[in-house]
Amino acid sequence: MLEHWYFLSGLDVLAKNSLTVVTLGDSITDGRGSTTNGNNRWPDILANRLQDSASTRHIGVLNAGIGGNRLLLDGNGPNALARFDRDVLARNHVRYLIVFEGVNDLGTLTRESEVSDAQHSDLVHRMILAYQEMIDRSHVHAIKAIGATITPYGGSEYYHPNALNEADRRAINAWIRAPGHFDAVIDFDKVAADPERPDRLKPQLDSGDHLHLSAAGYKAMGEAIDLQLFR
Repeated sequence: MLEHWYFLSGLDVLAKNSLTVVTLGDSITDGRGSTTNGNNRWPDILANRLQDSASTRHIGVLNAGIGGNRLLLDGNGPNALARFDRDVLARNHVRYLIVFEGVNDLGTLTRESEVSDAQHSDLVHRMILAYQEMIDRSHVHAIKAIGATITPYGGSEYYHPNALNEADRRAINAWIRAPGHFDAVIDFDKVAADPERPDRLKPQLDSGDHLHLSAAGYKAMGEAIDLQLFR
C-alpha cells in the first residue's frame, strides 16, 4: 500500500454556498508526527469541528502545508511567498487564511553555524515583511488573514536552537499577536509551550523530536481554534 499521493496535487469539490479556509504552513501543518492515514492533523481537527457545527458546515479546509517549507527561501518546494498565488489566491471561494509558517526560517539560519546579531535582526525583519505582504495580498481578495504563533522547538537536534533563536521566535510571535497586523490570531505557542520551559513543547504534546507535535498535540491545536473566527 502506498502512503503518498504521487500524482494528485489537489481536489476541487462542488458544493453550494461553500467557503474555504486555507492553512498555509510547513510540516507541522502537513502533519509530521500525526498518525499515518489517521487524518488527525490539526487542519483535520479544525475541519471536523467546522462540519460538526450547523453555522460553519459550509466551510471547508484546504491543507496547504509542505514539509520543510519556509517563508523566504525555497526548500522542499517553493517558499510560502512564491506559492501564495497558487495555493491561496487561485483556490476557489477562499475567505479565510491561516498563516502558520516560520520555524524553518528561524532554525535554518543557524543550522550550520552561528551568525551575527545583525543577521538575526535582519531575518526577523524580513519575516515580518513577508507576513505583511501576505496580509496585504489577502485583503485585496477579501480574505481574512489569521496569524498563528510559532510553536517552540527548543531541544531540536535538527536545528539545535540557542537563546538567540528563541529570542527571534519570541519577537516574531510578539509581532503576530500585536493589534493592527493580522485580522485575528491563533496562539499555537500558548497551546503547545511547556509553562516551565517555554522554549520547549509540552512533553505530552511532543512527537519526540522536540520540533513536531504528536497526534495529541495536533488535537490540542485544532481544538484551541475559536470557531467564531469563521462566523
